[in-house]
Formats: sequence, C-alpha cells, structure tokens
Amino acid sequence: MMKIPALRALISAIDEGSLRAAARRIGVSQPALTKMIRELEQELAAPLLVRSTTGVTPTAQGKVLYERAGLALRELAGAAQEIGQLGGRMSGQLRIGAVPLAVMLLVPETLRTFSREFDGVHLQINEELYIEQLMNLRRGDVDIALGPIPDRLPPGEFHVEVLMPMSMVVVARRGSVHATARSLEALRGARWVYTGLSGVTGYGRRLFEQNGLEPPACGATVNSTLGLLSLIGGADFVGLMPRPLALHPAAAPFIEIPPLQEAPLGLVLGAITRVETALRPVVRHFLTHLHRAAHHLQNDPSWRRI
Repeated sequence: MMKIPALRALISAIDEGSLRAAARRIGVSQPALTKMIRELEQELAAPLLVRSTTGVTPTAQGKVLYERAGLALRELAGAAQEIGQLGGRMSGQLRIGAVPLAVMLLVPETLRTFSREFDGVHLQINEELYIEQLMNLRRGDVDIALGPIPDRLPPGEFHVEVLMPMSMVVVARRGSVHATARSLEALRGARWVYTGLSGVTGYGRRLFEQNGLEPPACGATVNSTLGLLSLIGGADFVGLMPRPLALHPAAAPFIEIPPLQEAPLGLVLGAITRVETALRPVVRHFLTHLHRAAHHLQNDPSWRRI
C-alpha cells in the first residue's frame, strides 16, 4: 500500500529536480527521502526517477504516478478543508484560473467582498489566456476557471455558471496598414498570433470559420497578455483580444481595432468547476460574490458604453 509521505517525497523530488532540495522541502533527511522513493519503486516494480550527477528527472512511470498522486493529495487536502467548512470554519486555499478580462473586471471586486467576509481563505489567482481545454481544471490545479464557456462540454463533468457576455475583437498595431482593414479577408495575409497551446486552436481561427473563411496561418502562439500585446503592438502581428482590454488605457496607445464589416466574436464568460468541487461551501460562497460583481459591472453605465 503506497504511503502518503512516500508520495509527497516523490512529488517533491520531481518538483525540485534534486533529492537534497526535496528532502529540505518536506523536512526529512536525504537518506530518509531516498529510502521512501526506493520503497515506492520496489512496491510498483518500476523505476520512478532517473538519477544523475545533475539531479533527478521522472521516468515515464514516474510521470504517471506524479500526476495521479498530486491529484489525490490535492483531493485529500480539499476534503479536509471541506469538512472544516461544513463545521463553519471557512479556511484553506481557493485556486482560481482566470482569463485577463476576468482578472481585470471581475476578480478585484469579487476578492474585495469575498475576502472581507472570509478572511481566513487564501486566494491564489493564476492568469490563463486560453482556457478552452480546461486542462488545469481537469488536473485539479485550479478549483474554478473563469473564462469563455467552451462549446460541447462533456455532460456531467463540469458545473457551469453564466456570468456575462463578452466580445473578442481583431486588433492591430496602431498606425499599421492592418489597422485600416475593412474585412477579415483583407487580413488573411497578415501574420496572426493565436492564443492557446498550438496553432490549431484559438479564437482567431473560430472567428474566420464562423464567417465561412479559411483561417490564416499561425505566425506565433502565446499564452500571456504581455506576449500578446508585445507581438501585436511591437511586431506588427494581428490577433484577437476582449474589447475592454483593447480599449484599456495601457493598451490603446499601441493597438487599435480595425473597422471590419464582420461582427466581433461573441462569447459568454462563465465560472466553471468540476461537479464535485462545486459542492464545497467555500466555492459556493465565492461564486455568489462573483455573480454579485458581474451584476454590479453590467449595471455600471461606463461598462455599457464599451
């Protein structure tokens, strides 16, 4: 039977890339940590680490156990927190993965009111430019994903709550020839930057396909707001971003929205959790504050003018 301390030892070794650093991280001696990992390898009859003079790396078997063990330990920690929350003790950690629009418009107000009511909950916010595959949610790396609701979600896997509409607009470097384009067809020859994990994903491709056009070739792929702004504003790429971000004072001096005849790509911003995670009291409370922030924003006259 695999023991939790041994699994923690393996996870630490892979995270740190060093047995010495891993032992220091979990507060045991290096020989004790090495023994725990050796016992795991003997129990599974498989090598879990490749050891060298420069450190350790996981084998294929080690990667499998690392992923599964990490998820299991996070689930156990979540169960302990949930038990405490059912008893009225709102503490622990809540991990949020959010697209830039949500980080800019919804997260600050949500955190302001939520943290005031539940100051014992530590909130970790991770920005994700493209959440379509929901990989971090599936792995258990985040508890809630805030972003455009993907099409064709598997039934029963996720709990989804609609927050507000959002539109993705084409943006180009301010003053460039692309900034005067009147149609998507005129931009097919431009260098496009896509968001996501590869050039075959992203909202740019979806916008072209939605208008019956062949998507342009991917010139670059990014997964950070700064990277997206840098390539569009400084390297003369063309891409998509949420309209409020394109009009933000920090971005507007460098980029502009071409006067295209085609409408922007309409999406729905939502909160997505795994079904079992949605039952946790702290998650339900956070979603309540999130809906309140979205309602407040949509009733703000300045938002309606964007």
